[in-house]
Amino acid sequence: MRGTRQDARQRRHTRVRKRVHGTVERPRLTVFRSNKYIYAQVIDDVEGRTLAAASSQESDLRSENLNLAAAAKVGEAIAGRAKDAGVTSVIFDRGGYKFHGKVKALADAAREAGLEF
Repeated sequence: MRGTRQDARQRRHTRVRKRVHGTVERPRLTVFRSNKYIYAQVIDDVEGRTLAAASSQESDLRSENLNLAAAAKVGEAIAGRAKDAGVTSVIFDRGGYKFHGKVKALADAAREAGLEF
């Protein structure tokens, strides 16, 4: 029996997480995408702490729908908040999604805003 698309994404995410581990020096920038919103967090896996977070659900980042522009806004916001938390370099965790479309737009905007991948 075949699983759902969500099951397949979860399996891919587990494979990615085997290799991607955030440290104090280079925390993990993780992405979660739902049908309506996109979320990003900067996580220190050693302490298990979220250092910064941003989502398209926030009032100042909210747009009509989830598109490339909304994902880019979230990328800029997470980069700014990570810098405020003292983070300049991160490891990118695509969360089992293809590095394409909205996930790529978020990553590119974060890079342009000054985060180093």
